[in-house]
Order: sequence, then C-alpha cells, then structure tokens
Amino acid sequence: MTVTASASTARVAAAPLDRAWSIATPLTPVGFYPRAGVIPAVVAVHDQTGPWDAVGRTRRLELSDGSSVVESLVRVEPDGVFVYELSEFTGLLGRLVTGGRADWCYRATPSGRTRVDWTYSFFARPGRGAIVRGIVRFAWAPYMRRVLVGITREIERTA
Repeated sequence: MTVTASASTARVAAAPLDRAWSIATPLTPVGFYPRAGVIPAVVAVHDQTGPWDAVGRTRRLELSDGSSVVESLVRVEPDGVFVYELSEFTGLLGRLVTGGRADWCYRATPSGRTRVDWTYSFFARPGRGAIVRGIVRFAWAPYMRRVLVGITREIERTA
C-alpha cells in the first residue's frame, strides 16, 4: 500500500527509556484519545488477544461516533520500536481509507530522559486522497500532538 498522508510528532518524557516504554506501550487508548472536532474518542477496547506487547496481538477499538477500527501489532522491539496497523475502519473513515499504520520510536536522551517519536500514516481509498490529506493536515496532526502530551504526562506521573 502507498501512504497517502502521514503526520509525525515527538515529545521528551522525564523518565528513563525502560520506564517510559513499560508505561506507555500497554496503555489503553481509552481516556488518552479524546474526541476532538471531527475525530471521535476511543471509548472502549474489545476482543484484545492478550497483553499489548507482542507481534500478532489484535484488538478492536470502539469510537464515540459508533464506529470502530481493528489494531494489529506488527513490530515490537522492547525499549525501542512499537508498530501497529489499523484495518476494518467503519464509519466515515472506513469510506475514506483502507488502513493505517502507527509507528512509535523510543530513544534515550543524554540526560536520561526518553524521546518518543510517533508517526501515523493513512492509506486512502481511490479518489479520496485529497480528503484524507486535508483531514490529516488540519485535524489529525494537531490531535496527535494533544494525545502525545497526555501520554508523556502519564509516563512522568507514574515513572
């Protein structure tokens, strides 16, 4: 699949790499992914196939607009890289994209903190690329920055 649109954000958490990783990667998205404009909140997680820490695990996220999406872990390198793919979008997004991918990268800083880089990519359905690019640029990218602030605060709160 060819990436239609991507957004990236990064933030440094005041916690060592191993703690940041062990706190952030298993977090439930409920409460950390709130509703924002056209983007619905994650309100529940269903059908999770085990701890969110191994390639092949899946779960279905229920969104506040009644839609859902399936996440599947495709790469897990402890204290480093965490990647999941998204499929089976329903609702409006299901009419616009065939899938998505979230790449998380954790790196220790010289000061003993952790830099968290997050890239989210979408794969548009034919003829929907311009719409998807607009949503990512004007809604999803700012939303990601907001979400990552909450996640890094949780890392710092519990580290």
